[in-house]
Amino acid sequence: MKFSDYLQAPAPSSGQQVQAGNADAARVQLRDALYEEVSSEKIAQLLASGRDRARIELTAAIEQILKARDFPTLAPGDMDAIVAETLDMVLGLGPLERLLSDPTVTEIMVNGPGSVFFEREGMLYQSRESFESEEQLRLVVDRIVSPLGRRVDEQSPIVNARLPEGHRVNAIIPPLSLGGTTLTIRKFRARAYTLAELVELGSLSEEMETLLVWGVQSRKNIAVSGGTGGGKTTLLNALSQHIPKQERIITIEDSAELRFDEHPHVVRLEARMPNSEGKGLVTIRELVINSLRMRPDRIVVGEVRGAEAADMLQAMTTGHDGSLTTLHANGPEEVVPRLVMMVRYGMELPVEIIETQIASALDLVVQQDRVGGGKRRITQIAMRHVGSRAGGSAGFFTPIVQWDRRTGSYSWGALPDWVDDLPYLGIASAEEVEAWRHSVQRCS
Repeated sequence: MKFSDYLQAPAPSSGQQVQAGNADAARVQLRDALYEEVSSEKIAQLLASGRDRARIELTAAIEQILKARDFPTLAPGDMDAIVAETLDMVLGLGPLERLLSDPTVTEIMVNGPGSVFFEREGMLYQSRESFESEEQLRLVVDRIVSPLGRRVDEQSPIVNARLPEGHRVNAIIPPLSLGGTTLTIRKFRARAYTLAELVELGSLSEEMETLLVWGVQSRKNIAVSGGTGGGKTTLLNALSQHIPKQERIITIEDSAELRFDEHPHVVRLEARMPNSEGKGLVTIRELVINSLRMRPDRIVVGEVRGAEAADMLQAMTTGHDGSLTTLHANGPEEVVPRLVMMVRYGMELPVEIIETQIASALDLVVQQDRVGGGKRRITQIAMRHVGSRAGGSAGFFTPIVQWDRRTGSYSWGALPDWVDDLPYLGIASAEEVEAWRHSVQRCS
């Protein structure tokens, strides 16, 4: 039986409940016996020497316990599963270990000890896995954040962290979370999606892929906008893969999620939260300012959400063209007021000056959304509109292509003039540009 099938299988019948009760009793008995034989301090020492070695040592201890003590009668294979669960709880993240190891699961949401949900292919499912108690759940959260020098308690009830695999973690505990500790883990693939793979998934068309590749290669400043969980970082990763390999890239993130598997010259910077004493804070804005002293060809900011927007816009207009970033917005028409608000977090400038800076900085805005059935899709690509100041913020960007939900297809509008310059830049031949234009016309 596949693990994904097990997670969604119906609850056991009454005839299976006795066996389940024996398994529960054996699980508790084995866990308590292990803690009697091996102290928590010893377990911590074993973990410090490596998780694989710790697992071997504790497996040997469990074998001795099983030989020395009587356990409830179980069906063949059930005790092996209980041993594995016990090791996961003691050494890992307990009920979450199997979800974390399942490559089809993209997000895990724990809404208190008795409620665990997961996302697969954009859809939410409730898992049969759960925690036995609030204490067990808090132990798992502590196991995640403690190696990072962080803590979560009544004084610091919210924590953001990152697992060694790169997965992003957020935890919030009572009294802020009324139903018990809430834990959210956003999983990321070991290898980033390519634009070609996103085309195969239906997230964009081949014509849009070509346009975006040309935009990156011709050093256009691109902002990916969208909502939470819409796929902004996935798209940013895919775009970044088309940055020429002879260029030096500085990436700046709140939590490191970008993947550069093949590019040879990448410097990755990550912001830092205060430690348990409230010291050591390093903000995105400080990293953006510092990156300007690091001789970057491109600056990639994982997400702008505050005063660092001013420094990002300044970088885009002072010799660091071709930079990439993401931000939260419901569409290109909302990007300008959102950026104005963020810039004004850090400095009191007239709105008109900030808008002029935005108009000079951004060449393309790509809207990435979650649509029906959990699918992620680019719903609009817009370009900077010359003379947009007259139209207010809504007129800053002109749509190039938009997704029409009624027809289930893309419709194309005005095309950017800069594609005509591609042959002179050595990015595409005149024949390739003309073929692309004809393909777009067929789609319109």
